[in-house]
Amino acid sequence: MTKQRIWGLSKLFLKIGITLLSLYLVFSKVSLGDLKEAVTESDPGYFILAFLAFVVSQIITSTRLNGLFRGIGLHISERYNFKLFLLGMFYNLFLPGGIGGDGYKIFFLRRKFGIKARRLLMAIFFDRLSGLWALCLITALLVVFIPQLQIPNWVPLTAIPVFSLVYFLVMKRFFVDYSQRFFSTHFKALCVQSLQLISAICILYALHFNGKFSPYLLMFLASSLVAIFPFTVGGLGAREVVFLTGAEIFNLDPHLAVLISLLYYLIAAMMSVFGSYLIFNPQALGEKELPKEKGQENKDSPQSFTNL
Repeated sequence: MTKQRIWGLSKLFLKIGITLLSLYLVFSKVSLGDLKEAVTESDPGYFILAFLAFVVSQIITSTRLNGLFRGIGLHISERYNFKLFLLGMFYNLFLPGGIGGDGYKIFFLRRKFGIKARRLLMAIFFDRLSGLWALCLITALLVVFIPQLQIPNWVPLTAIPVFSLVYFLVMKRFFVDYSQRFFSTHFKALCVQSLQLISAICILYALHFNGKFSPYLLMFLASSLVAIFPFTVGGLGAREVVFLTGAEIFNLDPHLAVLISLLYYLIAAMMSVFGSYLIFNPQALGEKELPKEKGQENKDSPQSFTNL
């Protein structure tokens, strides 16, 4: 067994271990019976709306990335790109070992279209960076509506335009190829994060919540930031720990907080299942079989950022 293979397996087992430990910590503080009761008494109509909002957000995410691909000379149809996007989602949630969804897309597109891996990597990086910008912007705006944090309103309201202006100028100065669609890319990023917030709000309505939404939404955004780092399987466990910690800080219902996280993960998993179709039917991507990553392709490929 090669060192690379050993390292890959070690990372996989570490991620699974951290995920299981996180879930153990969460479920040692909340009752499974209470969670089950809350789900069985929930409104399925709002769950459907939450799922639809999430699906639309992912469609926009796919078109956002394809716009950056066009900027580096890779022209593929939106339909083809969305299929590859679903395949990447499936890799992240159900095949957590190896190179991850974004890494596999880089490997696949480099192999099929001959685009340099570094250019693909940079396109995906700036796509995710636009998502991170939108996530930080909405989080900063939400802070204004949570006085318990005791953060003066001028801090987030000043940070948003200053950081955005510096970010734009750096992109225009040093990354011309990737800044050609700056405004459309970042508008789509705001749409994506807004739709995911709507999905979380629909989950709250489904659970018959009628209190103040802003603390739960802030925890949702914070959990999305934590889920960026590939320490757990698809963010599972890490998100729940953030929600549980936030519930303690804001003195909220921990069962409701954990349910929001688990149900959102379930929605993402349901959509990711569609990517399995391409595993068994690679002809949809013009392949007799999907190429398998090995050797050097594995070395420089990133793990996926999620929910950006």
